[in-house]
Amino acid sequence: MVKEENTEQPRTEGSVSLVDDAIKQDITMADVEAMDENVSNMKTEIKGEVKLEDLFADMDSDEEFSSSNIKSQDLKSSGSQEEPSSPIHIGPLSRASDPEVMRSFYQRLFPWRYLFQWLNHSPTPTTDFGHREFAFTLQNDAYLRYQSFPTSDLLRKDVLRLMPSRFEIGPVYSTNPRDRKTLRKSSAFKPIAKELCFDIDLTDYDDIRTCCDKANICIKCWQFITMAIKVVDVALRDDFGFKHIMWVYSGRRGAHAWVCDKKARLMDDQKRRAIAGYLEVIKGGAQSGKKVTVKRPLHPHVARSLETLKSHFQTDILQDQDPWETDEKFDLLLQLLPDKTLNDALRKKWSSAPGRASALKWADIDALAKTTKGLNPTALLEAKQDIVLEYTYPRLDIEVSKHLNHLLKSPFVVHPGTGRVCVPINTKALEEFDPIGVPTVTELLKEIDEWAAEDGESEGKSIQDWEKTSLKPYVEHFRSFVLSLMKDERDFKVKSEETDVMDF
Repeated sequence: MVKEENTEQPRTEGSVSLVDDAIKQDITMADVEAMDENVSNMKTEIKGEVKLEDLFADMDSDEEFSSSNIKSQDLKSSGSQEEPSSPIHIGPLSRASDPEVMRSFYQRLFPWRYLFQWLNHSPTPTTDFGHREFAFTLQNDAYLRYQSFPTSDLLRKDVLRLMPSRFEIGPVYSTNPRDRKTLRKSSAFKPIAKELCFDIDLTDYDDIRTCCDKANICIKCWQFITMAIKVVDVALRDDFGFKHIMWVYSGRRGAHAWVCDKKARLMDDQKRRAIAGYLEVIKGGAQSGKKVTVKRPLHPHVARSLETLKSHFQTDILQDQDPWETDEKFDLLLQLLPDKTLNDALRKKWSSAPGRASALKWADIDALAKTTKGLNPTALLEAKQDIVLEYTYPRLDIEVSKHLNHLLKSPFVVHPGTGRVCVPINTKALEEFDPIGVPTVTELLKEIDEWAAEDGESEGKSIQDWEKTSLKPYVEHFRSFVLSLMKDERDFKVKSEETDVMDF
């Protein structure tokens, strides 16, 4: 099964035919190239002390990107082809794929400054951002790789010029990605850093979810994602010591994790594969039979996960999904049990009571086991544990996590199919997150118009457009995450410099 979210796999640069506008990319971005010459000589870390209050001041100011501060006549008089005035009103029939809708979103609502600070790890430009690869999927499905930008403003301008249906974030390279063809040795161009990423997609649960399938989702099957986030997040924090983990809704049927700690970003492929293997418990496709094979005694991570997932199994699986309602489905359950005599007794009981609820069938296993001669209770317990894991444990797209050069969809882009924004998920309120309730781009633009009509601008204060919409809590969560990350990066730099002085 081909998954929609897996279009984030690395692709070869010449795999598609580009439109004329895309072919002219290197020419029209000459101003970027010129700035790159200066940025390429920039040191990765900031020289000079940055005060913490300056970080806060920088985080709270995004005025140059606010459409509230852009006058229509200024845009018209400038002759810019990149930023025509946004439409004042978005009609009821407007769609996320409409160019004027997307232009308005990227011009008025996308948090460019915070995206820059997140990837740059500092308020001041560094090669962490300047040597970062971006990839654009254009409206005709052409794919532009190895794009790079010294500042978020130049990235923003190119997005407004090309109007991609989405853009993806790749690794930081040893040199500027735009200069890769000028290098004498191809080995001089290599990825050196990127966040450790994880991808969870509900299509991988199609053999066990009964409420929806394929691209469709509801709040019931979203609980598979909730379970997965709980298990993976605690493992990354408690077992590996990672702190800065951002979960992002994919816009339709999945979630992505970005582990942003410096030690995670600098890991090579071997270490990434090791962590991915550590977390991988479910293996095999939909028709591969038993997918869980774990050693006994259970690894502490698996035992902890099992304890977390038990309650979800009772409510989200047995009650909401009712996975073994029919004869065909309960036969799959019997294949996972170890005793033939018990299986025969269960099949007879369930066949005589069509439609018996899965929760009752699960209870029948223990009830009939008590009267089954020669049954091995330890083998039955282990089989039941494996069944709980098979129906609740995260199903990860491991390939996303294994490779440093993998690209992944940027947070806050708009999913072209649903129109929903790929918003960060607040894990402190994980149970409250509803993917169906995530705002769409047309809803957000309508909220701006309604806010301006009802409330007007607050006197003496500039209000960002995203603050007028239901996107506000998601941007604020992202801003807090970025601030915490930058603070730790600064503290790490100070400690490293102190250590260097002592060593000297």
